Amino acid sequence: MSFMPMTIYIHFPLQDAERELLTQALQSGDSSDTNQCLWGQDLAPEKRRDAFLQAEVVFGNPPAGWWLESRNLRWVQLYSAGFDPYLALDWEQPELQHVTVTNLRGFFGQPVAETAVAGIMALYRKIDELARLQAERRWVGGELRPQMNLLYRKRVLVLGAGAIGETIMKILRGFDCHVTLVRRSQAPTVEDLNELLPEADLLIAALPDTEETRNTLSGQRLALMKPSAIVVNVGRGSAIDEPALIDALQTSRLAGAVLDVTLQEPLPTDSPLWSMTNVILTQHTGGGYADENADKVRVFLRNLDRYRAGEPLENVVDFSRGY
Repeated sequence: MSFMPMTIYIHFPLQDAERELLTQALQSGDSSDTNQCLWGQDLAPEKRRDAFLQAEVVFGNPPAGWWLESRNLRWVQLYSAGFDPYLALDWEQPELQHVTVTNLRGFFGQPVAETAVAGIMALYRKIDELARLQAERRWVGGELRPQMNLLYRKRVLVLGAGAIGETIMKILRGFDCHVTLVRRSQAPTVEDLNELLPEADLLIAALPDTEETRNTLSGQRLALMKPSAIVVNVGRGSAIDEPALIDALQTSRLAGAVLDVTLQEPLPTDSPLWSMTNVILTQHTGGGYADENADKVRVFLRNLDRYRAGEPLENVVDFSRGY
């Protein structure tokens, strides 16, 4: 099938193999239909905006300030699941009425779920402490054995029933855990948290950053949890009252935390979280894996085929919900 050529701007740095994958796929069968592909990584920073303004299709997360200036833009495929930088845009503006935005909703379910479970296991089985002891060449294993815990049959609350929450539930069922998914519009919901929190051994937040989700885990709600509980956040840092969490961890009102995300990123060097031995910080790496960028390219190419054919795109962002 022959398609009309288009200008595509790639605002996403790629390695050679990933770039070749994209370049080959962008070439249609007829050389007269060859797309013009503008690569941000090949341009000086001051030239990238001009390239963006030429494009009908964009792959990547360009600055929000550019969007209202474009008269050519029709579709943006984000390389993230999060839409946070663009929430402040006025989507009723005429310049944005004809722009479709798609994200990577669901893309990170497996790696993020594995990071969450790995962090929990590190705390329960003292893997982080044993790694420190290994670096110090200290053998104190016998003393640690009584302090270790099991994931087996724990009671788990998962906030967020998207791909991450569903995958976490699937993994934890292998440990015979009792898992409750807290959903947006199906019981149990956030309104039920106050009754659910006192019984939870593990609380796992996998929430996007929206007005509705910010500060879901307030200091008052964290205070409802038992001292042996662990809090895990693999969604967005805004979901948790971070100062209240730090205070609860410092005063042993919570046993520990696994944080892939924090309120400010990078985490400031003076944050107490860096030095707390009951905290695992995974530095927003939860979605990472060796073929991550190549798979993002494949998602874009699948949606590009749909765009060329005039078919509905996958993972269109709902601006009213922010994801």
